[in-house]
Amino acid sequence: MALKHVGRNAATGRKVVVAYRVIPGDPDYCLVIPTSALDAAQHDDLMKALESNAGQNAYEFAEAMARTTLSDGLNMLAGMQRYGKLTKVKTDTIEMTPDTASSVNLAELNKMIAEQKGVTVADLALKGPDGRTVQPVQETRTIDPAADYATTSVDGVLSDDDLAAQYRSQADALFKEAKSLREQAEKLVPTKKKTKSSAQEAQ
Repeated sequence: MALKHVGRNAATGRKVVVAYRVIPGDPDYCLVIPTSALDAAQHDDLMKALESNAGQNAYEFAEAMARTTLSDGLNMLAGMQRYGKLTKVKTDTIEMTPDTASSVNLAELNKMIAEQKGVTVADLALKGPDGRTVQPVQETRTIDPAADYATTSVDGVLSDDDLAAQYRSQADALFKEAKSLREQAEKLVPTKKKTKSSAQEAQ
């Protein structure tokens, strides 16, 4: 199945989801989410949004993310930025892979689209209803595209509030998972309740 907004790092081959093909005011850069940096719940949430009609019809995938909620309750776009999952890299380091048989360098793709439209690559940046370019989430980490993707926060240090939010989110997710697993276990082998006689014999 062909999918928009998916690609890989040309140097490492690591898969990414492209949130912004063109960053407003910085057309040589894009914002991506390395899928290997996500936990299981975040990965499932992201792929569900990506494969949805809204995700595939979006001009920039960030538009669909802004209208989607992560399983921990956070807005997907804001949450990915908060957890340090959005990464700023040069467009010429990313290859778009709509299917397993084809790939195209993102910088070249942006140039081709701009030429077809008769505009500059900078003009491809997402615009709001007022015609002005929409600024993506701020202070996104920039990394060496040939290096392993980092998953720390923007400044490398999480505040106490950020840590507390992550701990609560993880605790909620673990609680939900534990509850789901317990329900599945009960369906497979219901817990046998001890009778009074068996309890007395045990004593």
